[in-house]
Amino acid sequence: MRHEAAPGGGCGAAPVLEHKAAYIAFDRFPSSKGSGVHIAQMADELFDRFDGGLLAVLGDADLPRYQREGTREIARFGERVPNLIDRAEAFSAWVAGHLEPHLETLEICHVRDPWSALPAVTVRRGHRVVYEVNGLPSIEMSHTWPDAAPRTLAKIRELERFCLDRSDAVVVPSRVIGEAVGALGVPDDKIHLVPNGAEVRETPPRPPGAPERYVVYVGALQPWQGLDVLLRAFARLADLPDLRLVICASVRERAAKPVRRLAENLGVADRVVWRFTLPHHEVAAWLAHAEVSVAPLTGCARNLDQGCAPLKVIESMAAGVPVVASDLPAVRELVTDGEHGRLVPADRPAELARAVRILLEYPHEAAAMGRRGRRRIEEGLTWAHSRARLAEVYRSLTEPAHERVR
Repeated sequence: MRHEAAPGGGCGAAPVLEHKAAYIAFDRFPSSKGSGVHIAQMADELFDRFDGGLLAVLGDADLPRYQREGTREIARFGERVPNLIDRAEAFSAWVAGHLEPHLETLEICHVRDPWSALPAVTVRRGHRVVYEVNGLPSIEMSHTWPDAAPRTLAKIRELERFCLDRSDAVVVPSRVIGEAVGALGVPDDKIHLVPNGAEVRETPPRPPGAPERYVVYVGALQPWQGLDVLLRAFARLADLPDLRLVICASVRERAAKPVRRLAENLGVADRVVWRFTLPHHEVAAWLAHAEVSVAPLTGCARNLDQGCAPLKVIESMAAGVPVVASDLPAVRELVTDGEHGRLVPADRPAELARAVRILLEYPHEAAAMGRRGRRRIEEGLTWAHSRARLAEVYRSLTEPAHERVR
């Protein structure tokens, strides 16, 4: 791995580090998506344990290819490869080159996807591999890239099986994803549940210009997120003229064109407030002052067969906001209907609108649901809880059994 020199060059060049830990993800980092929050927490836990490490991720024109923060290094893959599969393969080769200088010292390599995992499980191995499965590309890509050929998806499934089989531990954020991984032949004792988390903080100030009364959606705009269902439901609340729908989109504005056209066609565009790629603390403020947070996930294979782990639901509960969400198995792991909010059948705008309306009409009960949701996070779903579980996975792989039971 070629390290950039420290400012000044010459005698001030940064020394080459040989890391004990590496975290690799075929994801842009940092980003306003939930994956960015998750990567930051998991990588921090790994690097705190090993006094630094290598973070190898995707970048773009706005991010430096290399950063150094003490004993932590960030390397970003920035090649422009239009085809997704070609880009993933190029990323794998790039990762292999970045791991090479650390193979003598590396103890843990934590990966998030098959293209990150492949070089970690096939290079000279003196290290353990933790494969964190937040989704299965062999299922997810059929939704992200509907033109993907079945043969391509089958090859990706083979790659997933290969990497899962050769990993030392598999980390999943929900039981549903754990079941999907188990169906690929991974034994139960190799699968570790490390849920997503959230920080429970004091209520932040109201965002400048926030509507007096609004419901909020947080997240990306892919079809499986169900934003079209939410817009159709919101159109059924036209008799509440003071109510607004705030959409905190984790993508850039140009990606919202199809959804905005739908809002115009439904006659609700003037009642929708858009915010794009907000910093995480600003999203938290919009959540905290909403009447209701909505997670209208669709009942597609991406959410049912492989499972999901909706960070937006956990962060809404942490903010003390009642949640209206689709009644999916992964959501039921987090939300109890009638206790923390309301669960409704997926893809049913009328029922989604009805659930939102009931919470708006009974604000005291809605507030009580929000408080119970916040307590649920405090008692077991903070990032501190998640990181403690992840630390135990690392410890089980790197310490002898007699030391772990002391």
